[in-house]
Amino acid sequence: MSPTPNYIPPPPPPSAGWKTPVVAAALVLLAGANVYLYTQIDHGRTEMAKMRDAMAAEVANLRDASSVTAASQRRHIENLKDELAIEQQRASRAAGQAKAEATARAEMLAKKLETAQNQMHQQISGEIGEVRQATTTAQEKIAAVNTEVGTVKTDVASTKSELDKTIADLKSTRGDLGVQSGLIATNAKELEALKRLAQRNYFEFKLGKTKQPQRVGDIMVQLKKADPKHNRYTVDVLADDKKTEKKDKGINEPVQFYTSKARLPYEMVVNQVQKDLIVGYLSTPKEQTPR
Repeated sequence: MSPTPNYIPPPPPPSAGWKTPVVAAALVLLAGANVYLYTQIDHGRTEMAKMRDAMAAEVANLRDASSVTAASQRRHIENLKDELAIEQQRASRAAGQAKAEATARAEMLAKKLETAQNQMHQQISGEIGEVRQATTTAQEKIAAVNTEVGTVKTDVASTKSELDKTIADLKSTRGDLGVQSGLIATNAKELEALKRLAQRNYFEFKLGKTKQPQRVGDIMVQLKKADPKHNRYTVDVLADDKKTEKKDKGINEPVQFYTSKARLPYEMVVNQVQKDLIVGYLSTPKEQTPR
């Protein structure tokens, strides 16, 4: 009898080299944050330059108006002084009633002169106050812009630090098909970090136990069983007109399956198992190259 040949299963697909894309994506994100920071600073500088020009123009206009008003008032005052001098001369030459009338006229002109001087003083004081107010307002706006630029710098640095820490905490594991998965998110914060890396497409879901499958991304999924006590679940995956049962899977376990749209596997990760409900996300390859 000839020996029975042993069947050797083909080795699982090689694990994806994910470290290099992760580092590259982080560098791209950092560069984007720096570009955003420099754009905000340049915008702040432009706004400050515009406010300085506007303030200078407003001050110049107020000064011009004040100069015109002051010149007009000076001419009026000079005219009143001339009239007063003429009347005083007439009063000194007149006698009797004529002198009294001239004196009264002189007193009236003196009062008019005092009133005109007071009005001019008040007007000039008001215009100076407006210039001071405009200067103060412009300085406050410049200070606000400087504060905003500083806030942007702080936010960018904080976001980068938090993102770096979250990415460092992410883990990769082998899926149920034996293929090394990408980075796995176990909560909403980690999933947001994965989305920012933009290495794959992510579709969040909440699947209840229903009679009909529900759409998640470009596939259909139907929850068959949910065991919150042991954090286990069973689903049917419908893709390419084929139904695949994924039975008794655990939370944060990459459930993998292939479709005709991509060479790399799709991955479904469930983060929470509740009564008749599972919560998680579907991860699909960015490059949809047919197998």
